[in-house]
Amino acid sequence: QVQLVESGGGLVQPGGSLSLSCAASGIIFSVNAAGWYRQAPGKERELVARIIPGVSSVYTDSVKGRFTASRDNAKNTITLQMNSLKPEDTAVYFCYVDRVRRYWGQGTQVTVSS
Repeated sequence: QVQLVESGGGLVQPGGSLSLSCAASGIIFSVNAAGWYRQAPGKERELVARIIPGVSSVYTDSVKGRFTASRDNAKNTITLQMNSLKPEDTAVYFCYVDRVRRYWGQGTQVTVSS
């Protein structure tokens, strides 16, 4: 059974940083495409970052240069380091992994506000 568990969300002031983690069981991140989506209130879920084995991570334009997605194969986790956060980054963030179908984490709230 595949299970993804996110952690690290919270409240941060504009310009601050947060790091999200996603721990997997029942599946190995190192051999499967994975990444992060987010969903803001009243908006559709959007791709934030995609981690493809053997390829550099791909980011949506609005987070390029601010967010970094990475994978720790030893811990079987993926991480989203978010710097220079803006109020428009406020959303629920979901990790996912693809193997035959897409598996999702439960989501973690990130709120950027002064």
